[in-house]
Amino acid sequence: MIPRVLTVAGSDSGGGAGVQADLKTMLAHGVHGMSVITAVTAQNSLGVQGAWELPVEAVRAQYRSVVDDIGVGAVKTGMLASAELVEAVAELISETDAPAVVDPVGVSKHGDPLLAASALDSVRGRLLPVATVATPNLDEVTQLTGVRVESEGDLRRAAAAVLEYGPRWVLIKGGHLSGDAVDLLTDGSREHWLRAPRHDNRHTHGTGCTLASAVASGLAKGLTVPEAVTRAKEYVTGAIAAGFALGGGIGPVDHGWRFRSPK
Repeated sequence: MIPRVLTVAGSDSGGGAGVQADLKTMLAHGVHGMSVITAVTAQNSLGVQGAWELPVEAVRAQYRSVVDDIGVGAVKTGMLASAELVEAVAELISETDAPAVVDPVGVSKHGDPLLAASALDSVRGRLLPVATVATPNLDEVTQLTGVRVESEGDLRRAAAAVLEYGPRWVLIKGGHLSGDAVDLLTDGSREHWLRAPRHDNRHTHGTGCTLASAVASGLAKGLTVPEAVTRAKEYVTGAIAAGFALGGGIGPVDHGWRFRSPK
């Protein structure tokens, strides 16, 4: 049976991030992608012009419809917007026998808020404890823990602060630092440092969604967390290198870069 992965996230009308990026990533990894839409956004390469949260009952119904009939090998979460949605999704995940990758989306690539400040306590107290892997970027680390990462040496402190909230593993994404793109994966005892060259490409919309979905795809295929994260990092590095202009702002990474025929 083809591994099945469920994304619980917002829709990006521009196709670069959110559920659209998740499903493209899952296809690229050979798994069957399914979706629970949590919010609809009016979004393009310039930013987010509007966002409309779906009712909790609609999110719950989508989740139960998929899981109860089709089943899942892994769950990935993205934009959850409100405390009510965070708590509902955390409850659903706790009842699902599958690994969960939590991308604690706080702001968009353009700086637009995608998570209400009132939802932070729910992310800390309800969602992170049910995560197999949490994948915050540096801004999200600060938002959740107050820890500011200014150098590679701060990544270990940031990871420890996130792990206090209960995820089994945390992947601190250091892409906003200077130099090579360095990430730290740890469960508090084992550390895996992942390094990749930094590509001079501004078209990086959707990197967080893409990475988390790639990790979830690997877990659904039976990989260990370190294996899934290592392969996801390699995939995202290639997708960033192949990122392309779209519209008048920041373009997306290329989810299909491995399929492109050489020119």
